[in-house]
Amino acid sequence: MVDNDILNGKKHIHFIGIGGSGMYPLAQILYSEGFYITGSDNNETDTLAAVRSMGIPVALGQRAENIEGADLIIHTAAIMSDNPELMAAKASGVPVLERCELLGLITRRYHHAVCVSGTHGKTTTSSILTQILMEAGLDPSAVIGGKLPLIGGSGRDGKSDIMVCESCEYVDTFLHLEPDIAVILNIDQDHMEYFKTLERLIASFRRFAELATQSLIVNGDDENTRKAVEGINKKTTTFGWSDQNDYYPVNIGHADGSLYSYDLMYRENKLCDIRLFVPGKHNILNSIAAAAAAIEVGATPEQAAKGIADFRGAGRRFEILGTCNGATVADDYAHHPAELKATLEAAKELHYKRIWAVFQPFTYSRTAMLLDDFASVLKLADRVVMTEIMGSREKNTYNIYTKDLAAKIDGSVWFDTFQKVADYLRQNVEPGDLVITLGCGDVYKIAKMILE
Repeated sequence: MVDNDILNGKKHIHFIGIGGSGMYPLAQILYSEGFYITGSDNNETDTLAAVRSMGIPVALGQRAENIEGADLIIHTAAIMSDNPELMAAKASGVPVLERCELLGLITRRYHHAVCVSGTHGKTTTSSILTQILMEAGLDPSAVIGGKLPLIGGSGRDGKSDIMVCESCEYVDTFLHLEPDIAVILNIDQDHMEYFKTLERLIASFRRFAELATQSLIVNGDDENTRKAVEGINKKTTTFGWSDQNDYYPVNIGHADGSLYSYDLMYRENKLCDIRLFVPGKHNILNSIAAAAAAIEVGATPEQAAKGIADFRGAGRRFEILGTCNGATVADDYAHHPAELKATLEAAKELHYKRIWAVFQPFTYSRTAMLLDDFASVLKLADRVVMTEIMGSREKNTYNIYTKDLAAKIDGSVWFDTFQKVADYLRQNVEPGDLVITLGCGDVYKIAKMILE
């Protein structure tokens, strides 16, 4: 475990890969606490522009000289061991932490660190929870995997003892955290190149749950989640669709112009009326989990209802960006078959003429292992357009290509550049269509290209 005092006496903290969705909020928090922050990254992104707008200098391209003057260096798990900047950092004698170690250090500062985990829904749930707590005047700190308009970014340094922390299971990074309240939304097969088996994945979530110092809030309808927490002797609150859970919805409808409305129940008692304005029935459960966590740390049911009603989505979560040729253009972070299914089913509920799924497969391992699942869910769209696979931290030892996925989806097309995808879309979409870019890489750039 990292020494709690490692930040003491430090002045200049350097972030390798500062544009990552998990790095940016940590940079925001430490910058607001008065540290001098620098960073580097390989690609220009909206996040990098936001980092620079704060006055943080960023070097494009990762080189040994970028770390000069730093007395603490942070890097992401995605940085390869042969990265010249990381190699220089490790040779420098300056303390070097992986992002998850710094995040764990930060969670230990709070008495009510609410760590939101799960294969799907973490960013939306963390965002709703932060919105509720902010509007309730509880002034939380937050580290979220997407941008929340209310706080103008993905992180903030609050002045209370409450922290909202999105907690990712990838390579067990969430085991570095110290949750007071551990939330588990669901457990589904993902990152199997690391976990290998579902049993090992469930065991990791169990270790995460055991770290909680106060309580657990878990999806009582999810079989894998139930297995993960079975027999753990901690205060446990369940949420789900059925009245076998502590928190559950009844009278689901569409009142007051909302996309969904429901009565929030706690055991047999109605707590409040909820109005939800983000698409996708799965977000009903995300909103219930957020309400349960907010109430646990001191919000009232009425404050939970207000925060949920005011929430209009997080960045890259079914985010409507504009129109092209009369078609609506949206962007979503979905990159796992279960997430794609939820997003495309939500899109179908909105009654567009045609749904265009513009998908960037992410990592060779996930594409290879879940190829048939990807093909099955992408068929929910009326048109499928794809890019080449974004390998990220991997080399293509799987001999897998987008053409292999396209061969399983009748009528689908794929292109080797974003420009070709954007040109194809501009030539073919029609008024009343929905174009939604899908993936956790940089596929959102295509949406911006067709809007320009």
